[in-house]
Amino acid sequence: MNEDEVIALAARGDTEAFSVLYQRYVNRIYNYIYYRTGNPFEAEDLTSRVFHRALNHIQRYDNRGIPFSAWLYRIAHNLVANWHRDSNRHREVPIEDQPRLVHHGEPPEHAVMNHQELERLMKVIRKLPAERQQLLILKFVEGLSNAEIAVIMMRSEGAIKSLYHRTLLALRNEIEKTEE
Repeated sequence: MNEDEVIALAARGDTEAFSVLYQRYVNRIYNYIYYRTGNPFEAEDLTSRVFHRALNHIQRYDNRGIPFSAWLYRIAHNLVANWHRDSNRHREVPIEDQPRLVHHGEPPEHAVMNHQELERLMKVIRKLPAERQQLLILKFVEGLSNAEIAVIMMRSEGAIKSLYHRTLLALRNEIEKTEE
């Protein structure tokens, strides 16, 4: 069954069809939200809210040549934006929840250096405007093409290329500032 048929069944109330869509996209949506919030607990909560909204509104989904995943990313984007706007949360993550970057066979000092570099990069990325963070997540975490990102972000492919170029320049400048 192709995706359009699964969506049509889900829109008619077929929960098994919606389950197929959920299984197909839950990890991608969770990853997107996690990288935007930096908090696994909030990412789980927001991911469940994305799919709850999608389930409640799937009959309103109108396929106008836009992939279903773009609709889910749009819901996720809006929920993350609301999450950031509604709270002045401090980015406090218990030390036991920090990602572990220990690679087997790698000397501990290399793992520490890699972890510190990753932390520094994530700090710089989180300072970027939301749309630039979204672009980087979709490009590097999700591995989407510029055309797919353009659909999700509701822009032209040329605008995405330009935003991508400006974002990389801004990242480089910020990283150079932190190294000084």
